Amino acid sequence: AGTLFGYLSRPSEEGPHPAVLVIHENRGLLPHFPDVTRRLAVEGYTALAIDLLSREGGTDAFANSDQARDALREIPQEQFIADLNSGVEYLQSLPSVRPERVGVMGFCFGGGLTWLLAVRNPEIQAAVPFYGSAPPLEEIPNLNAPVLGIYAGNDTRINQGIPKLEEALREHQKEYEFITYPGADHAFFNDTGERYNPQAAGQAWMETMAWFDQHLMM
Repeated sequence: AGTLFGYLSRPSEEGPHPAVLVIHENRGLLPHFPDVTRRLAVEGYTALAIDLLSREGGTDAFANSDQARDALREIPQEQFIADLNSGVEYLQSLPSVRPERVGVMGFCFGGGLTWLLAVRNPEIQAAVPFYGSAPPLEEIPNLNAPVLGIYAGNDTRINQGIPKLEEALREHQKEYEFITYPGADHAFFNDTGERYNPQAAGQAWMETMAWFDQHLMM
């Protein structure tokens, strides 16, 4: 279907290392998300952020983030999943990566896609969606990866879906943990945005690393 753009970060130590796919918010591959891959590399993970606007010329092809957001709204969900699956396959092909140890994390729009990838790609071994919309509940039986859900206390739109999601996860005996940060807003992790909450972001990062260390570093 064409070339996909992305940003890859690797640890300085020789591998192979576990890997994490990073999924951006709804305005494209802005600088914050390559920065997240660099943070992951410091922690010992090869990390790749795919530009989900690649087939439209890439995030940089748009004059501003509003145009990028509008373009993402026109793309079918199946295309996102296909491109993210390609990202997983690419990571697994790298000699610096342990192919059986690939996780995924994403934010907002990317958090919802993190849930979808976790229920649709059996290669995913751990997932951390940040304030992501729940996947179709009928797909929960397909979930193989342990999931750490990160939520913001003030994010009423996303949080209203949590009870039924938890019910489905318990019913099908899936491994998960949800953490909600009181007083934090949707997108609190993004340190380039107005809703950035440094205390919640710092704690969420430590929880994320503990989750990946437990499930990917084995």
